This record gives sequence, C-alpha cells and structure tokens, in this order.
Amino acid sequence: MNIRHEHAIATRTSDEPFAQPLMHPVASASDPSRASRSIGGFIREARNLSDEQVEQILIYQRKNDLKFGEAAVALQLASGEDVRRALSFQFDYPYGEARVRSLSAELVVAASPFSAAAEVFRDLRSKLLGLGPAEGEAKRALAVLSPEVGDGKTFVAVNLAIAFSQLGLRTLIVDADLRSPRVHKIFDVPDRVGLSNVLAGLTHQDFIYDVPGLPSLYVLPAGIEPPNPNELIAKPGFTLLLRDLLQRFDQVIVDTPASSLGADARITAMKAGSCLVVSRRHGTKVKALKGLLDAIDKSPTALAGVMLNDR
Repeated sequence: MNIRHEHAIATRTSDEPFAQPLMHPVASASDPSRASRSIGGFIREARNLSDEQVEQILIYQRKNDLKFGEAAVALQLASGEDVRRALSFQFDYPYGEARVRSLSAELVVAASPFSAAAEVFRDLRSKLLGLGPAEGEAKRALAVLSPEVGDGKTFVAVNLAIAFSQLGLRTLIVDADLRSPRVHKIFDVPDRVGLSNVLAGLTHQDFIYDVPGLPSLYVLPAGIEPPNPNELIAKPGFTLLLRDLLQRFDQVIVDTPASSLGADARITAMKAGSCLVVSRRHGTKVKALKGLLDAIDKSPTALAGVMLNDR
C-alpha cells in the first residue's frame, strides 16, 4: 500500500469485552516493570530459551560486539519479529497483543506498526503537529473529509488517531458520519448510543469508549442513524460538545460523511476548526476534489493538508 500526502498550503489543489462508556476517561497507566526488563528477558520468555541457549547468545554477543537481539537472530534462536516485539513490550508500544490483532485489518498502524503504511501515518502525524495552533490561538479538532464515498477517509482517520495515541497523547476519534458510520465497526464498540443521541438531547452521557490494547485511544461512536443528520451536525450543541472534548483530550479527530452526500462534512470541518482532505488515486474525480477544496477555501476552516490514498 502506498499513501502520499501533500501540504495543503503548498498544493491547495477479542476476544475480551470492551470497557464501559467513560464519562471522564483516563489513559491506562504503563506497566512500570516493562522498562526494567531487558530485551533478552523478553526474548527468552517468548522463545522459551534454556539457560544454555542464553549463555550461548551472551558469548556470541560479547565476541562479536552485538546487541542481545542481534546475536540471538544470528544464532537463529530468535527472529527479527521476536526482537521487534520485545522492543515494543519494553517501550510499552502496543504490538502483537491479542486484543490488537483481533481488531480490524484496516488498523495498519496498530497491527503492522513497522510497515511502510504505518510510517506514512507517523510522518503525517509529525507534519500535523507542526501545524498546530500558534500561541494564543484556540485549540482545534481535525475533521477528515473526502469528496466521494470510497476515498478512504475513515481509513485515514482511524489510523491517524492511533498514530497520535502512540505518542501518549489522549486521542479521541469522533464518528460524525451520521449517514453511514463505520468507526464503531472498525473498533468493535457498541453504537446504540453515541453522537447522534447526544446532539438530539436523548442522553446526557457522551458514551466514550476506551480501546483495550491501544492505550490513550478513545472512541465516540455515531450512535443511531438519524433522519436529519445535517440538522443535528449544524446544531450549536455540536460546537459546545467539541469545545468540551478539546478540553478533555489532547487530540480530537473527527470522521465525516463524503462531501458528495451533503453539507455535513463541510459544517463539521468549520466547527472542528481544521480539516484534512483525502482523495483516492485513480478514484476521486478531479472536479469533485476541486469543488471541495474551493468550498473549504471560502470558509473559515484551516486546511491542514490534502492526502492522496493509493490503498
């Protein structure tokens, strides 16, 4: 998979059940014993190495001035995957855990954090962090838009959210696609109550779910699909909700419906304050992309970038 992104200013063109809804979510604390355990300890446990095998690795390590993992791989007593997994465990970087592996294959940043696709999202994350509000400016959420259905906007939104959470930033992904929501399916969280219920005044709870295996990541599902999605998104209550969420989370990523389905996405972007536009190579029509970019350009929304999805 190849994903390319361009800076907008330059281009312009489980098996285990999920936790209960959190009214005041707190990221799970890291295991303090992880940092004190050596890479060798992780590898020994994973491969069930004997004392004799460990000693063999240590002798080879000293003789060739290698790291323990490199020596173990050279002696074929461990694999490169074992070493990457051991590093992930030591640095509290969720990788290969059963709860992570059971999630959707779309979550490449979680399931394959060392892949080229995951690296693209980390690079995009760095660029977006560099475009943060200047001193004195209000904090903004990031709405992820696309001109048409199937451009890959949700794929980008969920993986970008995971990338932010892997920095230890309390990250919330809000599913504001009230027409055909998918975020709850990808993270396997309930969707009976969510954003639409809150905006319609049917509940006073936000129903934010944490994601086991992915520390610092939280999900606000879309809820019941309403007959009036545009009107709900346009309500002042959505502005107030986003303002509250920006106080409680370090990063707020908002998924939206395709722009071709109505004005919901553009309204969401204005309320969020900034947006990232996703298009698909050999899929998105140039006219549709240009129309969306022109509409954003005429609005107060800050355009953070345009991403070309080759997936």
